[in-house]
Amino acid sequence: MSSLPAPRPDGKLDLVTTYLEMGSAPARAPHPAPKRKLALFRAEAMPVHFYRYLYNTIGEQWLWYERRMIDDDALGAVIHDARVEIYVLYAGGVPAGYAELDRRREGEVELAYFGLMPDFIGQGLGRYLLDWAIDTAWQPGPRRLWVHTCNHDHPRALQTYQKAGFVAYRQDSTTIDDPRVTGVIPIRN
Repeated sequence: MSSLPAPRPDGKLDLVTTYLEMGSAPARAPHPAPKRKLALFRAEAMPVHFYRYLYNTIGEQWLWYERRMIDDDALGAVIHDARVEIYVLYAGGVPAGYAELDRRREGEVELAYFGLMPDFIGQGLGRYLLDWAIDTAWQPGPRRLWVHTCNHDHPRALQTYQKAGFVAYRQDSTTIDDPRVTGVIPIRN
């Protein structure tokens, strides 16, 4: 599914990041849950190793690298902050994805991380989880909900966020050290 370019000889990676926002809760019926055994729980005091399992497994093919680069204490300080909410979706008792809502900025909520485990992509769970996360983020009524995605994310990520009601407001281009070349993310064949 991943359409990432091969690592470049110079070890760099071009990154185009799109920032999107909503100024009010969307006026729509939530996407219906797929017809299967699902459970959605807020992970309270999530162990750092379980968070890393979700983050690394979901994000590896999309080159999520930032949280791989911080130590357990720094990561624990973020994910255990009372204003950071992590919701894990289970399908048939198995972790299928997660959504992380960051409420640390007054009046704002960032959908900081959102994704599905590779085995669950394409089964209708993403739109369900996204709508659920959006509805949850709007309680108790922030003035803004925002998210960002990049050109190395799922090929339909930007379109999915826009269909859900997010509107792009900024785009940045930069070149970073390729996390596959630096060893932050393993190169898999």
